[in-house]
Amino acid sequence: METRVTEIADAIYRLSTFVPDIAPPAGFTFNQFLVLGDEPLMFHTGLRKMFGLNRAALARILPPERLRWITFGHFEADECGAMNEWLAAAPQATAAHGQTGCLVSLNDFSDRAPRVLADGEVIDLGGKRVRFIDTPHTPHGWDAGVLFEETTGTLLCGDLFTQLGDDRAVTDGDVVGPAIAAEDMFRYSALAPGMGRTIRSLAALAPRTLALMHGPSFTGDGTAALHALADDYDRRVTDEVAEALRAAA
Repeated sequence: METRVTEIADAIYRLSTFVPDIAPPAGFTFNQFLVLGDEPLMFHTGLRKMFGLNRAALARILPPERLRWITFGHFEADECGAMNEWLAAAPQATAAHGQTGCLVSLNDFSDRAPRVLADGEVIDLGGKRVRFIDTPHTPHGWDAGVLFEETTGTLLCGDLFTQLGDDRAVTDGDVVGPAIAAEDMFRYSALAPGMGRTIRSLAALAPRTLALMHGPSFTGDGTAALHALADDYDRRVTDEVAEALRAAA
């Protein structure tokens, strides 16, 4: 395996590792994102076993010890498995997450005390500004959240729009259809009545780039893509309720 580096927006880099053995023959990508600034931030740490690959890739952009912030979408191995390895490599870095993530997981898991982020709170990185947005149970995880980089209009999506394959680093094509297909295969989302509403609230940000954790980054009409994804989740929730009512009749 190798970890490839691509600049997907101004001073925002995708570190991508393709694993062909997951969901073959298409395979699956694991992506981390580095946001440069006076206080550089990494979104997703990657799996602990991929730390060496990711550290070497990040070192091609800046010395790892310069990292100041480490955050992620929700508590899961591919999102934060290597968090403590990164904290050791970057002695001045701080892990940051929402209140639920810190209370439930990070206060114990993190080798250094994390920073608790309120919903909508902004971290000024110096040249970039990232806003933390709570998205509980969307697509899964009580502690789920995303980051929005305001200067470039980049939404760091976490597991939203998850898809198979390793077609390209950046696309302006369809990311909704492949995400629907991946949901059909993996059933990875915790379907809940509020999912569509939560995703539509992200659409209101009018993102110009969608940084996917599993799949290519998307450039184009992020609002339309988010609305289409929300529509599909609304359909799934409606179908599940209808099926439950039929079973109970």
